[in-house]
Amino acid sequence: MSLNFKSTSDLKVSPGLIKAVVIVAILVVLGLNSFYTINEQEAAVVTTFGIASATTDSGLHFKIPFIQKVQKVDTTIKGFPIGYDSQTNASIEDESLMITSDYNFVNVDFYIEYRVTDPVKALYASENYEAILKTIAQSSIRAEIGSYPVDSVITTGKSEIQANIREKIIRHLETHDIGITLINLTIQDAEPPTAEVLEAFMNVESAKQGADTAKNNANKYMNEQIPAAQAEVNKIKQEAEATKEARINEAKGQAARFNKLFEEYKKYPLITKQRMFYEAMEEVLPDLKVIIDGSEAGDIQKLLPLESLTATE
Repeated sequence: MSLNFKSTSDLKVSPGLIKAVVIVAILVVLGLNSFYTINEQEAAVVTTFGIASATTDSGLHFKIPFIQKVQKVDTTIKGFPIGYDSQTNASIEDESLMITSDYNFVNVDFYIEYRVTDPVKALYASENYEAILKTIAQSSIRAEIGSYPVDSVITTGKSEIQANIREKIIRHLETHDIGITLINLTIQDAEPPTAEVLEAFMNVESAKQGADTAKNNANKYMNEQIPAAQAEVNKIKQEAEATKEARINEAKGQAARFNKLFEEYKKYPLITKQRMFYEAMEEVLPDLKVIIDGSEAGDIQKLLPLESLTATE
């Protein structure tokens, strides 16, 4: 029995077969890139030439191959802690340590829950929407904790603080509009800080009290000295006013006396000059006795004290 084999050169592949294979391959590729499936807890953003054109929910959907692309977004409720490590439960003091309105320190841990509600904004309005939410939450938390005393933060005020912080975060998210919604915010724990931080706080508080004491003493000294200084100023001013009035009155009196003397001088020049001479001599030499010769021949002499002439005034 003999077998005859044909060479490969004798085998002929028809062009129609090749064309059919190529068409089938293209259809398979197109088919694989034309449909996509979205799970129940997902949403998809369809982009056409890089521009967001549609969003789709769960199910099987069609897209134009190579022209449209699909980015899936998880719409389940997610969360993250603030103030502690969720895996080790270790405290992160940079996040948890806060100061209260009565200048006490407290460690407060929070847990934030959120969900993506607008996939397009979540993908394109920010680079990292969770980091933005965390920053907003930390800012709101510190502002609110700082308005309550430490007792309220640790005990009775937790519910009110949680509600106020939640409202603050919601308002900020509405302003930033990054496509996510706050679901819940919970205070996990609130307690005084470690012994080292408490010691540092006590040192700060002591320094603050010392500064307040020094300030109060300075204010007390100022309040004591200012009235005394003001009284001294008023006394000096009054004395100056009295001296001024006395000098003015004295000058007026001397001016009046001079005017009166001048009027007398105009009437009786010689007598006035003699009188002025005697007054001057009495002032300069109060014990001087003057002998006046009242006769032409000098037969009669009289010893007259100077004060007798001035006493008649």
